[in-house]
Amino acid sequence: MMSPQFTDVTILGSTGSIGQNTLDVIGRHPDRYAVYALTAHSNMQKLAEQAAQFHAKCVVVPHALAAQNFDLNWVNLSPKTKKPDVRVGPQALVETAADSSGRIVMAAIVGAAGLPAALAAAQAGKRVLLANKEALVAAGSFFMQAVCDNQAELLPIDSEHNAIFQCLPHLENKTNQSPDSPNNKGVTRIVLTASGGPFRQRSSDSLKHVTPDEACAHPNWSMGRKISVDSATMLNKGLEVIEAHWLFGMPADKIDVLIHPQSIVHSMVEYNDGSVLAQMGNPDMRTPIAYGLGFPDRIAAGVSPLNLACVGKLEFEAVDFVRYPCLELSFMALRSGQAACVALNAANEVAVESFLNHNLGYLNISHIVSEALDWQVGQGWSNPSCIEDVLTIDQLVRTFAKEVCQKTLKS
Repeated sequence: MMSPQFTDVTILGSTGSIGQNTLDVIGRHPDRYAVYALTAHSNMQKLAEQAAQFHAKCVVVPHALAAQNFDLNWVNLSPKTKKPDVRVGPQALVETAADSSGRIVMAAIVGAAGLPAALAAAQAGKRVLLANKEALVAAGSFFMQAVCDNQAELLPIDSEHNAIFQCLPHLENKTNQSPDSPNNKGVTRIVLTASGGPFRQRSSDSLKHVTPDEACAHPNWSMGRKISVDSATMLNKGLEVIEAHWLFGMPADKIDVLIHPQSIVHSMVEYNDGSVLAQMGNPDMRTPIAYGLGFPDRIAAGVSPLNLACVGKLEFEAVDFVRYPCLELSFMALRSGQAACVALNAANEVAVESFLNHNLGYLNISHIVSEALDWQVGQGWSNPSCIEDVLTIDQLVRTFAKEVCQKTLKS
């Protein structure tokens, strides 16, 4: 457990929505937290602004051109202030995540690119605030083993998993249970809630011509474009199902998803005595971020109190797999094994990128993912046992998915 002393924080992916919200929470507690390192992939202007405002000791950028861009932005922004140490490349990202400084690491890099650094933080015994779904989707077995072997702390930052964490029994190490061991604390089921995205009430026929801007117009949450599309298809919820399996030791048949349009109940835990515990709050990512930073303490997040009288009503409905085929594909991948989960994520990233670039229809996203899963089964791969295996499978599936996207575009 973290003592309420001054603590250095490393934010992997600081210019994204999770990174910016993390800095917002840190900024509310200058007597408790300091920024050690910030990383970004493309927005060097924002990175320079953040580094100057929070006095970051170092920043990590992807390549030499980005480093030059950062330097130019720094000179224009804060020429008389000492520039932070600028580290360059993927290996620098991994080394910074594992650095002896930065006791808390916010892992918020989107996609498989965030896996090596998140794993390095776990292997270094850090408190890892996990906002990167792919770390567990692609590498759940050995990622969780790294957490256990190195006595790291793993706290989920997704609002749903954070809610489940809050509703679970107060176990000494409640995120490190083995999925193969029976749950003996009375937990019978966990329920992930989902808003249903922007197309919950649209006819299936009307989805054929959905635009990227429409798919990114989430009704409740402010997120990046890729994650917003995943929310529309509910592939995002499928990744959360796989995460929940690894985080909380629950098999696929003990994990349910429920549509909840208001996004007030963030998830629920069912017990064998008939009790169902739910965590509620306004849809604001600063709540789970603050919970992860301060655990076991609760710290102010800047989030408005929930006014249920104003909300008026809370609605729930079952998921229609015909409308959301990507969610059903995610359950299939979880039951198939880790290699299938890698394939699911890789194919989806390729398909969503193609859709956002106006090169693929919205309804084709699920078809690309389905074809990639079928192809993966035919390859006869064993489940990955190390990060190199994950990255190899990931790259092979991406190549296949890109070929299918090209064929779909031409047809």
